[in-house]
Amino acid sequence: QLQASGGGLVQAGGSLRLSCAASGRTFSSYVMGWFRQAPGKEREFVAAISRSGSSTYYADSVKGRFTISRDSAKNTVYLQMNSLEPEDTAAYSCATGPSLTSVAYGTIDDWGQGTQVTVSS
Repeated sequence: QLQASGGGLVQAGGSLRLSCAASGRTFSSYVMGWFRQAPGKEREFVAAISRSGSSTYYADSVKGRFTISRDSAKNTVYLQMNSLEPEDTAAYSCATGPSLTSVAYGTIDDWGQGTQVTVSS
């Protein structure tokens, strides 16, 4: 089970940190990713992190502003979001997958519930 949290309302230029806690699984066995879906739009890839945490992959739209990380001791993956823009408003979900590139292209083993992020201008 994947449980996302940390969403909320923030002004443009602000920051939020999302968390995704994994239970009932061997956390270190999975590549983890974040996706988002804005109203009326398709779900899009945001970021992914390797099993060890040594490799990451980002969508161009968030590169340099968002940072994905993981804490194996807490079975949790994080998404630090800085310099938020109104275009970042969406429901953010975490997911597991077999590899960084496969997650980026939407090959997902399991989805978590979303957490809403709203950025006001």
